[in-house]
Amino acid sequence: MQNKTLLLALGSILILFGSCKKYYFDSGIHDSKYAGSTLQYLKSKPSVFDSTLTIINLAGLDELLDKENVTFFAPPAGSVFKSIKRLNNALRSVGKDTVATLNQIKPEVWKNTLSQYIFSGSFLLKDYPQRDTLAYTAYPGQNYSSLGGRIMNVGAIFNDAGGVQYAGYRQLFLAYIPDLSNPQVALQNNPVATSDIQTSNGVLHVLTKSKHNLGFNTDTFIDQVMSSGILPPNK
Repeated sequence: MQNKTLLLALGSILILFGSCKKYYFDSGIHDSKYAGSTLQYLKSKPSVFDSTLTIINLAGLDELLDKENVTFFAPPAGSVFKSIKRLNNALRSVGKDTVATLNQIKPEVWKNTLSQYIFSGSFLLKDYPQRDTLAYTAYPGQNYSSLGGRIMNVGAIFNDAGGVQYAGYRQLFLAYIPDLSNPQVALQNNPVATSDIQTSNGVLHVLTKSKHNLGFNTDTFIDQVMSSGILPPNK
């Protein structure tokens, strides 16, 4: 009886996963197509993107993500939290008041930061070339200009399977280039946890929150916030 119950459970799981194509990340299972805009998709997942949505609004990018044809590598709320935590530690270290609400950071900082994650046009995982961090000369991915004009590298890592090189699953990476004069050195690789969410106005890829801080280079983000000035709370 116990074996029969186990077989029934396994059968149900196989039916579930074979019914349609799915994509995965920390918060669960997601359909590859969404009947709404990129902004609407983000709003449908408040537990994952609440802080992300706040800074999108503060940056004045709501309409763009609702109507324009773009590919967005979305940083989840956890990535925002980590950078704000680092920012507040830096502020405490110099005797300054910490940031209590996200609207204390000026809109131009948010727009400059988020623009690095947005690219014109719709690009799925299959549209990006291969990257191999151990064979970068042969498989370098490709450099793309983001909405804000920042050059970023995007590529798909081909994993091995059964001892066969490059035969396994593919994972998309968005890479920040610290030194644009030497774009093949010290790239900061940011893995995508969920790829190819196709919305009515583009494509959404979601970065892994545990391996990404908002702004890529958190020290640069902190410098931008401090040099722009911090607004009083609730202003």
